Amino acid sequence: MAKVILFVGTVMGTAEGVALALAKQLESAGHTAQVEMSPRAKDLTDNKDALWIFCTSNTGAGDLPDNILDFYGQLTQEFPAIAGQHYRMVILGDSCYPTFAEAGHRLDAALADIGALRDGEPLILDAMTGEDPQEQALAWLKGWIDTL
Repeated sequence: MAKVILFVGTVMGTAEGVALALAKQLESAGHTAQVEMSPRAKDLTDNKDALWIFCTSNTGAGDLPDNILDFYGQLTQEFPAIAGQHYRMVILGDSCYPTFAEAGHRLDAALADIGALRDGEPLILDAMTGEDPQEQALAWLKGWIDTL
């Protein structure tokens, strides 16, 4: 079974709720899941055997949430040795803002710039749809959990 670490950036708690729902589903399928609310680059270099899922929301201005901002800075300034490591991306936002999903795309680009490899397209959850983000994320997970 796989070890999965979910790195969370959240402002209002929605991204945290999504990550916790994903972790619960992963664990019920026999995997190990850990949710990191204060991620550090060391969490990546110390866990190269894990699959990483980044789950971040977006501020109205398109910035990363405060709890993941230092992590982003570490990626872009310290360049941790994570080339070839695989990850998946969940981005939450609100399409009524012109900066919709920008923070998640910035995080995704930072990971790619240092050689990490995203598996599949990012799951982008739009608050304007009115759909439950946890249900959408669980449906997304169901589409590939058996490949772990």
